[in-house]
Parts: sequence; C-alpha cells; structure tokens
Amino acid sequence: MSALTNVVYLLAAALFIFGLKLLSHPRTARRGNLLAMIGMLLAITMTLLDKQILDFTFIIAGLVIGAAIGAYAAKTVQMTAMPQMVALFNGFGGAASALVAYAEYLQLTSDPSLDVTITMVLSVLIGTVTWWGSLVAFMKLQGIMRGAPIVFPLHQFWNILMLIAVVVLGVLFTMNVSQQSYLLAIVGVATILGFMLVIPIGGADMPVVISLLNSYSGLAAAMTGFVLSNNVLIISGALVGASGLILTNIMCKAMNRSLANVLFGAVGTDGGGGPVGDKKSVTEYSIEDAAMVLESAQSVIIVPGYGLAVAQAQHVLQELASLLQQNGATVRYAIHPVAGRMPGHMNVLLAEANVPYDMLYEMDQINEDFKNTDLALVIGANDVINPAARTQKDSPLFGMPILNVDQAKSIMIIKRSLSPGFAGVDNELFYDPKTMMVFGDAKKVLTELLQELKG
Repeated sequence: MSALTNVVYLLAAALFIFGLKLLSHPRTARRGNLLAMIGMLLAITMTLLDKQILDFTFIIAGLVIGAAIGAYAAKTVQMTAMPQMVALFNGFGGAASALVAYAEYLQLTSDPSLDVTITMVLSVLIGTVTWWGSLVAFMKLQGIMRGAPIVFPLHQFWNILMLIAVVVLGVLFTMNVSQQSYLLAIVGVATILGFMLVIPIGGADMPVVISLLNSYSGLAAAMTGFVLSNNVLIISGALVGASGLILTNIMCKAMNRSLANVLFGAVGTDGGGGPVGDKKSVTEYSIEDAAMVLESAQSVIIVPGYGLAVAQAQHVLQELASLLQQNGATVRYAIHPVAGRMPGHMNVLLAEANVPYDMLYEMDQINEDFKNTDLALVIGANDVINPAARTQKDSPLFGMPILNVDQAKSIMIIKRSLSPGFAGVDNELFYDPKTMMVFGDAKKVLTELLQELKG
C-alpha cells in the first residue's frame, strides 16, 4: 500500500505542476484546471484510504455533496460576484488547514518533535489569519462592509504588537506543548490580526489582496502537510503558496507599488463617490452619434473594466465587436493586469462571452498601438486609463502603468457617471476634447448601439 500511495502522490504532484503550467494561458486554462482537480481528487482519495480515515461510502458521499455545492456556485454566482467567491474559497482553504492542524494536536499522545510543533503553530496562525482576512475581503467586495480603507489610531502599531505576541506565544507553546491555552491564544490573536490586516486595504488594491490571501492558504496547507507528514499536501500547498506570491508580485508591478505600500498604504474608496468633476465640461454623445463614430472607425481597441462586469454586458459587447469586424474594422481587446476586482477578472469575463483568445492583448503588447488606433472604446474602466498616474505626484495612482487610451485618435467612454474609480481619483480623460462620453448602463448602451448599427 505504501508503494502505491507514493506512486499516486507522485502522479498527483505532476498533475498539479502541469495544471499550473496550463493556467498561464487563457486557451489552456480550462484544461489546466481539470488536470489540477484530478490531481487533488487522487491525493485526497489516496490519503483517506491509506490512513484508513474513511471508507468508500463516506468518500463518495463527500464527493457528491462537494460537487453539488461547487456546481451550484459555478452556475448561480454572477461574474460580478466572482471575486468575493474566490476570496471566500481562499478563506475556506485556510480554515481547513488550521482545523486539521488543531485536530492533530488534540490527538497527540506524546510530545511531537520541534519541527512538527513549529509547523503546527504556523498552520494554525496562517490558516486563521487567512480565514478572517478572506472574510473581511468578502464583506468589502459584497458591500456588507464599506470598501474604503478602515484605519484605527495606531493601526500598524497594534498589528506589530500582535505579531510579537504571536511569536512569544509560539515560543511558549513549543516549550510546553501540553498547554493548550497557548495555542488557543494564538487562534484568538490571529483572528484579530486577520481583521486588522485587511480592513485598511481599499477597493483599488483588492486584486492584490485576493492573490495574497490565495498564497496564505497555500502556505497554511504546506505547514499542515509537515504536521501530518503528508508529502502531497506539502507539495500542493507550496505550489499554491508560490504561485500566489508570484501573482501578487505581478499585480504589484502592474500598479508600480510595493507590497508593503499595498498592505499599509490605505489606498482606495468604495467606488461609490459622486461626480467630482461636474464643474468641468464633457462632450456627451447620443446613441446615434456614437454609432456613427463606431461605424466609421477602421481600427478599434476595446478596454473593458469592472463596469462591464457589473452590467453583465460581455455578451452584447462581443456581438458588437463581431459586427464591427464584419464591417471591415480591426477590433482588439486591451487587458490591464489589475482591471476588475481580482486577477484575470476581465479574461474570465470575456471568455464567458466566447471572445477569441487571439483578440485579447495584455497591456505591454498593445500599449504602443493606441496612437495608431482610430477609436479606443472604454466600457466601465477608470483607474487603469487615468492619466493622473503619469502626472500627479500626489495621486495614489502615480507611477502605475496605465493603458495609453489618451493617445488614441478618438476616445469613447461608456460609464454611468463621472464618479471616480476605486482609487478615488478624478479622471482628466473624461474632460479631454477628443473624449466622447456616453452615459448609462453598459449593457443598455451597447444594446442600443448594436441596434443602431444594424439599422
């Protein structure tokens, strides 16, 4: 049985690695997910059978119930709610790791080795922080808690104090493992720390927070793997932790901000501010005028943003793009790394509308093409096209690489109002003489444009 277990674990680890590799491109991402899921199924089933934890009846029951919950969530959760679902699932991963590590502690019959004790503390700590931090992220994204940063007096001082307290409690626990109160105290402090680490982070930084919490959940799982002496859990947790950290680094580079600045900078609003630039004049276009501009454009770059997801307008947008292509226009999509509210949000949204992958271009691939483009069509994007990132040194966006929408020959922005994005910064692009503002719900506006173009 031991040899078979090792072979299955090796196969599961290989599937995890190949799955991650395939996730690097939208065209192969679905297959990568499938391979990783098969690997996890093999790993969990083999562990339950090898350790004689459960018989086939309970394993099958768990698979059926879990699959039913997953299928229900996949079918019913709207694309706009995908970030909060991901945040919640990250939290479940952290909570599961912490609970397993704590359960293993309760079953101890003798003092464990030092390495097991340390990883037990780390698993409980990271898992608990991940759960409560993810819960805060979920509540912010869901609107249960306001999305703007919430900062208390001496906020970072208290965070540092709690980290020191955790280190002290961890040392005391390793010196006297029989004292369960130390481990319970770590759970209590980690609970507060999970809240305190995420509440000062605003909506503009949510993509980074989600990827970081994903990394935390992987690290917690890896620590639990050491507690259980389970190699496949160590490997899978390490892969998730590493990939989450890499993604976090990519997100930070996309905003030209350090991770410390994201965690402690308190940038962002709840995205619900009023029109801060209403004293300036904008050029507002009717549906008929906007349709004429679209009809005459020979090259169009579409810039999707969170407003597209809110309106669930991705399908009608792709229908409009297809019509423009039929009329002889070159149409491409420009994807900013932090557009939306989670990493890859726009890619997933557009994939749902069956947008061909070869129409999607990352920022670095397409940015130089804006100056040769007849029209940049912006749907619901804000911070990722704001020129303040280049010029306003006192702006929280300053230094963040943006899409060069302002360099296009003409610009059309579909937006509900002139309200700022999640960073709370007014967008000068709205008032540019070559910018055409079309106000309204993205789905309604795009549907009317499509009907107008069809004649």
